[in-house]
Amino acid sequence: MKRDVVVTALPQSTNRRATKLPGKPSASLLSDVMWRLERLEVQMQKLSELVRDHAEDMDRLVRIVAENSDIIRRQLLRKHHEKVRVRKHLREADTSRDG
Repeated sequence: MKRDVVVTALPQSTNRRATKLPGKPSASLLSDVMWRLERLEVQMQKLSELVRDHAEDMDRLVRIVAENSDIIRRQLLRKHHEKVRVRKHLREADTSRDG
């Protein structure tokens, strides 16, 4: 029963055979193929440019992220050293007051 539903839902196919290309290509067919080939070459060139641009953009982003992370790392390290100096100063002040 399920098979019948699937089979009836399929589009009705006509028994058309693929047309056979003539033995000798006509001028219009040849010019159409040449136009398609030229168009494909243009598209491939454009695609190559887009891929190259994308790679350059990614390289720029990687550099920016690396620079930013280095800046952030230095800022965090500076803050940490400042806290260490403050603690050391407070410790020294406490020991001099107690002693």
